[in-house]
Amino acid sequence: MIAWVGIGANLGDARANVLDAIERLSRLPGARLLQTSPLYRTAPIDSSGDDYVNAVAMLDTNLDAHALLRALFAIEQAHGRERPYRNAPRTLDLDLLLYGDQVIDDAPTLIVPHPRMHERAFVLAPLADVAPDLVIPGRGAVTALLADAGDQGVARLA
Repeated sequence: MIAWVGIGANLGDARANVLDAIERLSRLPGARLLQTSPLYRTAPIDSSGDDYVNAVAMLDTNLDAHALLRALFAIEQAHGRERPYRNAPRTLDLDLLLYGDQVIDDAPTLIVPHPRMHERAFVLAPLADVAPDLVIPGRGAVTALLADAGDQGVARLA
């Protein structure tokens, strides 16, 4: 199954945390890292703190969606992720964005496609960079959605 993972951080050395998360994803049992986007710097949305460093990763996995989500949480925990309140600044945030073309609603644990990904430039810009023809089930093409996302302060890092 092809899965897309959103990666973000804005506490500590955010860039190093994102790069380490990508490395950990490359070693994830039951998954193979196929592709990663360039890094982006993005302004916080519905959050506070420093700008985020964001990316997306494409995995080929034989893990089911819930097992993959648990593996992502374990990587977050290895980075000291805390959840004191919704949208709190974070050392690392890994979101299961897409799991094939499946629509999963096991709220509050797992919702795929990830809620609000279709309106978040910090997800759409990296996705459009590596998979411009990708379609988000029930929402539309990534490039069209990015055009509708407005100016959310997203800049590709060199």
